[in-house]
Amino acid sequence: MNDRSEASSILRESSVTVFVNSVAGGGRSRSCLSPIQKLFESFHVDAQFVMTNCAAELEASAQDAISHGQRTLFAMGGDGTFQALANATFGAHVVLGVLPVGGGNDFAAALGLPGDPVRAEAVLRGHPRFVDLARVRTAESRMRLYAGGGGIGLDAQAARYASGAYSWLPGRLRYIASALRALVGFAAIPVRVDFPDSDIPSWEANALLLAALNSPSYGAGVRLAPEATVDDGCLHVVLIEDIGALGIMRPLPRLMGSGELRTSRVKRWQVKKVRLTTHQPTAFHGDGEIIGSTPVEIEVVPRAIQILSPSQR
Repeated sequence: MNDRSEASSILRESSVTVFVNSVAGGGRSRSCLSPIQKLFESFHVDAQFVMTNCAAELEASAQDAISHGQRTLFAMGGDGTFQALANATFGAHVVLGVLPVGGGNDFAAALGLPGDPVRAEAVLRGHPRFVDLARVRTAESRMRLYAGGGGIGLDAQAARYASGAYSWLPGRLRYIASALRALVGFAAIPVRVDFPDSDIPSWEANALLLAALNSPSYGAGVRLAPEATVDDGCLHVVLIEDIGALGIMRPLPRLMGSGELRTSRVKRWQVKKVRLTTHQPTAFHGDGEIIGSTPVEIEVVPRAIQILSPSQR
């Protein structure tokens, strides 16, 4: 039995509200709920678990909790679940936590959290650290924060399948299957990439995908920006030019194994802000959630939130 002294001082000093995405990970959140509740009890952490069915419900519940004085809030779900919590609490004096039970969990991996939420001792013993977020403004004038990766092209189309027809598949397999399905009938997207407030020249290309990342990976471990960290104050922009269906199939075995995508048709930039413009309105996703359409402008928000993390890195 763990002693209360082992828990983070943040958790010892206040109660915790855990917002549970009831459909995360194809229902994995429900099967993990009881073991996680017992884990919190073993650390003598006073936690209330709130079941939610959608982002809007979670955000409303989180804002209500803050209005009643709650200052430590967890998201139990995937990257999209944490995105909802981050947006609901941005600007408030709170400490967040994440218990990864979704299909992707790339932001949690970037924090060094274990993939098995039942091994969440690392979170409960953790310390708050400041991390960055990305903020996007869409053609619809919608502003939204996201934590891991976002972009246009094949990955945005795949996100629709990953949250729909293929939501029952586990982890990386879900995203690879979704990407292969999205390839059917997919046409490369002519895009112009501008870097406001920078002397980096604009770039035009036919894009298979164009991503703006805060974390090293997205899509359940596809490492598009392996050098990225969630506190480096940069957006990592990755362009994969049109390589055709055959070009995608060649690196697929490595992609399924290590998450690495190697192709000569990749360009990378590290910037504070990027603007993406397309000939036709094109869907943009953040953390696997469709947010709006192009043109979009994305910027890094340094030290945007405090989150419990296993170590200061």
